[in-house]
Amino acid sequence: MTADGRWLAAAAALAGRARPLSRPNPGVAAIIVKDGKVIARGWTQPGGRPHAEAVALAAAGEASRGATLYVTLEPCAHQSARGPACADLVAASGLARVVVGCLDPDPRTSGAGMARIAAAGIACTHKASPACAESLSGYLARQSSNRPEVTLKLALSLDGCIAMASGESQWITGDEARAHCHAMRARHDAILVGGGTMREDRPRLDVRVPGLESRSPERWVLTRNAAPEGWRALPSARDLSPMDGVQYLFVEGGAGAAAAFLAAGHVDRLMIYRAPILIGGGRPGLADIGLATLAAAHGQWQFTVRTQLGSDTLEVYRRCEPSR
Repeated sequence: MTADGRWLAAAAALAGRARPLSRPNPGVAAIIVKDGKVIARGWTQPGGRPHAEAVALAAAGEASRGATLYVTLEPCAHQSARGPACADLVAASGLARVVVGCLDPDPRTSGAGMARIAAAGIACTHKASPACAESLSGYLARQSSNRPEVTLKLALSLDGCIAMASGESQWITGDEARAHCHAMRARHDAILVGGGTMREDRPRLDVRVPGLESRSPERWVLTRNAAPEGWRALPSARDLSPMDGVQYLFVEGGAGAAAAFLAAGHVDRLMIYRAPILIGGGRPGLADIGLATLAAAHGQWQFTVRTQLGSDTLEVYRRCEPSR
């Protein structure tokens, strides 16, 4: 990886601090580097303002002159009552160079942010960064498909069950896996279960990790009926338009809701927590997802990472990009 690639990857990691509190804005991060050293950094603040570039430039002050700004997303070019356009702030900063990890698909900025910076005499380069794209995956999904990025979480036994035949499911996985799952909840704008799971389990769907309790996401239920107090209803997994503004959705079950999102083609990431137990005759983790042939099941998912969590294992898969 080049030096630019490493700094962009560092900015992408820093952007995790903005998620999901930056909503409705994307969680962006910026790092200002001079003579090989970080002199300032910033990320999008809660509620969406100030933006990452504004935070970093304010921290750097005059030291930004002659430095390089690494930013995960193209600086915005549109005016807002909530704050100045970042492209204008960068253009007036005295920076020598700007490196952008992702172009902004928002038509109000797309290309215009970089052009405005270049017009001020600052070298402005786009270097496509997979790490930056991953850090902005929810924002990019909403811009390209007008829906949130959807992560489906399944907690399974070795034989693919989510519960005993009686419905008993507490607990399939151990303490470490459950704590990890709660931390993942804290990174999402919204969390969803099916109507059956809500009625049978009465889940809280909150975050129970010390220090992150305030990060509990919005609670949604997949149902055509009215949602209970404190919940919101999604009538169909095929139409996510009611989830306006949600960038990251965490689907936790049960088997029917999981199958509905898979059948709709709306699952972008699988997180499978697997416990070293056999149930036999239990409730399967998935209902029918509408596959007509076994061949149709292949080539859909790409393995990305495996993590050991106590005695349990987490495997993460990304949906494969369609062949061009």
